[in-house]
Amino acid sequence: MAGGRVILTVTLNAALDVTYRVPVVQPGAEHRVEPGGTRAGGKGVNVARVLHALGHDTLVTGFAGGVTGLAIRTELDTAGIREALVDIDAPARRTVTVVSTEDGTATAFNEPGPPVSVGDWTRFVATYHSLASRADVVVLSGSLPPGLPDHAYAQLIGATSTATILDTAGRPLLAGLAARPHVVKPNAEELASATGLDDRPAAARWLRERGAGAVVASLGAAGLLAVTGDGTWRVSCPEPVHGNPTGAGDACVAALAVGLATGADWPSLLADAVALSAAAVAGPLAGDVDLDTYRRLLSTVEVQDAHADR
Repeated sequence: MAGGRVILTVTLNAALDVTYRVPVVQPGAEHRVEPGGTRAGGKGVNVARVLHALGHDTLVTGFAGGVTGLAIRTELDTAGIREALVDIDAPARRTVTVVSTEDGTATAFNEPGPPVSVGDWTRFVATYHSLASRADVVVLSGSLPPGLPDHAYAQLIGATSTATILDTAGRPLLAGLAARPHVVKPNAEELASATGLDDRPAAARWLRERGAGAVVASLGAAGLLAVTGDGTWRVSCPEPVHGNPTGAGDACVAALAVGLATGADWPSLLADAVALSAAAVAGPLAGDVDLDTYRRLLSTVEVQDAHADR
């Protein structure tokens, strides 16, 4: 990244991802699939993969144990993505995503992850302090593995002096607000579940009132809703993109991280996030982006001041 900026991505529940494609997913039926794509995954890893594809300096940390963890490290090394993952005894989890080539829907099967001991967490926190002190932006993404408390992300954010982005759900999201992350990035379902509110602008304001500096909610094909201290925007891409939506939210987070690192204004940052999210849908696997699609769509993204929603 220009100027030596580094974006640290934290994936406490890293995974070895397997992706299959079938014309239509039919419950209870047998499906014959071609050999699937297998590679390192987890939301923060996907963010790092997008950043790497865009030419930015990124570093992955989190937990990765056992044979599965070794496979994760090996694949990241092959992809040219730097990692400082912390080894634990229990093997990292696997995930399976089945994508329908007919309508683009994705069905995911996610293992819960390995148990993390108090000693594992202590070692990780020490590693994190060292890495975060040298980063311009820290992204904390995904679920927590068994053994970690709901406030694990809050502990990390509270020890971070640089800009932070939190992309998680449920109790870890709510607990994380107390540490005042700069940006939280729920999707529509996570936003409603966390707040109990169906009114999305009101739900985003609810999260801000409880500690989030800004809320950027991804709404699928409808784009983004952003409620920040500088304004409220609705951002959409007028051209539908078909493919695998699994990593679209992670691509959005990657764009947010770049925007925070470079000091971009919110409308420009959000336009970039929507274009990159759409380009991720066009990519074959989570963490991939179609750069031609990204460049083509960037000029078409519509950013609307949603002041009236406030």
